Amino acid sequence: MANAATASQPVLELTGIGKEFGAIRALHGVDMHVHPGEVVGLMGDNGAGKSTLVKIIAGNFRPSHGEIRFAGSAVHFNRPVDARAVGIEVVYQDLALADNLTAAANVFLGRELKRKFGPLALLDHKAMAARALELFGELRSETRPDDLVKQMSGGQRQAVAIARTRLSNAKLVMMDEPTAAISVRQVEQVLSLIHRLKEQGVAVMLISHRMPDVFAVCDRVVVMRRGEKRADKPIHETSPEEVTALITGAKEAA
Repeated sequence: MANAATASQPVLELTGIGKEFGAIRALHGVDMHVHPGEVVGLMGDNGAGKSTLVKIIAGNFRPSHGEIRFAGSAVHFNRPVDARAVGIEVVYQDLALADNLTAAANVFLGRELKRKFGPLALLDHKAMAARALELFGELRSETRPDDLVKQMSGGQRQAVAIARTRLSNAKLVMMDEPTAAISVRQVEQVLSLIHRLKEQGVAVMLISHRMPDVFAVCDRVVVMRRGEKRADKPIHETSPEEVTALITGAKEAA
């Protein structure tokens, strides 16, 4: 799938992206692209610029320099809703789920389906449960629409968060440390969910400190250090040892 993906037009293209906060230079000259159906790992130590880059793509920050193109067109995001409108979704580490609600209610949170009864508009719980069941089926997740989120494992919670991105038909999903603080079995579930997105032609950016996960699921790895891109390589052309050296600065670039 990676070869087919790289033959297509990039869904995301960054050219010369820079960001300053006063006198502090957080990013400098970052070029990057992601294709449909491609999984790209974004790695780097704390302070490398990963979070700033993700927030620029997600519409939280405006870049000080450079251009963002999405699906072939130049885009300018003033807020996250602008990025979501073109098809960019972020699954943050805390997932932003409501523990006291069901899986289906979380999938549709803020986007509830309603039925009209004369002057009244009531929530259509049946339709939302049915659509949530379809989405979980597409992801091959065992999560059920009526399950309460507070009773779920970490892997199931990720399935709910990813199903929300499928509801909006996202073209690019950025996942922030999705396998942090969950069990080995749940890690496998999350990596399987990423594979499902890839199969459906969705571009995925995986922000992670976990080297085994990046090498298990990514087609390409991008390494950031001190606000600059130090490497952008197909996963089969590098190694965990080289990536570690790039992250720590033992190796300057690759």
